[in-house]
Amino acid sequence: MAESTGAIYTAAGANLAIAAAKFVGAFLTGSTAMLAEGAHSLVDTANQLLLLVGLKRAKKPADAKHPFGYGREVYFYAFIVALFIFLGGGIFAIYEGAHKIEHPEPAADATVFGVQLSGFWVNVSILGFAILAEGYSCLVAVKAFWAEKGERSAITAIHRSKDPSLYTILVEDVAALIGLVIAMTGVVLAHVLDMPVLDGWASIGIGLVLIGMSIFLMIETHGLLIGEAADPEVVRTIQAAVREEAAVQHVNEVLTQHLGPSDILVNLSLDFADDVPAGEVERTVARLEQRIKAKSHNVTRVFIEIQSRKGPTAGRAPAAAPKDSDMGSDTGSNAAPPGSAVPA
Repeated sequence: MAESTGAIYTAAGANLAIAAAKFVGAFLTGSTAMLAEGAHSLVDTANQLLLLVGLKRAKKPADAKHPFGYGREVYFYAFIVALFIFLGGGIFAIYEGAHKIEHPEPAADATVFGVQLSGFWVNVSILGFAILAEGYSCLVAVKAFWAEKGERSAITAIHRSKDPSLYTILVEDVAALIGLVIAMTGVVLAHVLDMPVLDGWASIGIGLVLIGMSIFLMIETHGLLIGEAADPEVVRTIQAAVREEAAVQHVNEVLTQHLGPSDILVNLSLDFADDVPAGEVERTVARLEQRIKAKSHNVTRVFIEIQSRKGPTAGRAPAAAPKDSDMGSDTGSNAAPPGSAVPA
């Protein structure tokens, strides 16, 4: 998650500088598109701070109240970020754009230290600076995302990613660049065609981009927030680890759940051969836990239930916690307190 943290700091610094420049330009020239872009950058800055808060809180150790830790904090804050973008960026931009369409006014010239400057060129200069700064931030986010996605396509990687802080920054930056292009187009066309109303339409266009992006992020974060299984590759790795044990006759179920971007809970239901001694069962369970954690470093907790192939959980998702007679295995530092074990 170091890559995502670096991308967040870069984006926060860039957006804070951009927001200040846009608000100055909007104040001097009266451009609604510039005002909408300023609000967008300010919301983005607040969002990055929220993501940092989420990442920090997610590192809190497990306690009696939250025996599986606080890893999902980052999912909660990512969802709040999507709401902020929808309300603070998208709705505001559409509202301001509609107001400008009803009351169109050309960009006013600005007076700075007694020097009169063309409002058009002030807006163009600020938007040009914003495009350069946002482009650099987007480049950092793309590099971090590319390092994580591997051979997958970008969309597939976003769907499978369990670190919303990384793809949220990427999507934000891409949307910001699209918004800046729309704002630049609106400002230029409003000036060239002498149609100030186009500035308002540009603001509405920016708002629609932000709303679309926020809905996309809400959908992606929703699954993580309510509990999402590990990547299929991780599940296959777990199944392969189990197959290495001759004492295991059948894998009834492999249930996984992400408790955080790098925190996977695994619950296995296994059918052992009837003639395997109890001592060998215990040793097999211990080996399986070590092997699974060694092959999948994000697996932090492993619970193993010993059940018949025709047992109550065979062929369906369990709804009850492991019984006292089940053999569980979680001997690491992340072990949950007794009585707290629940199936994924």
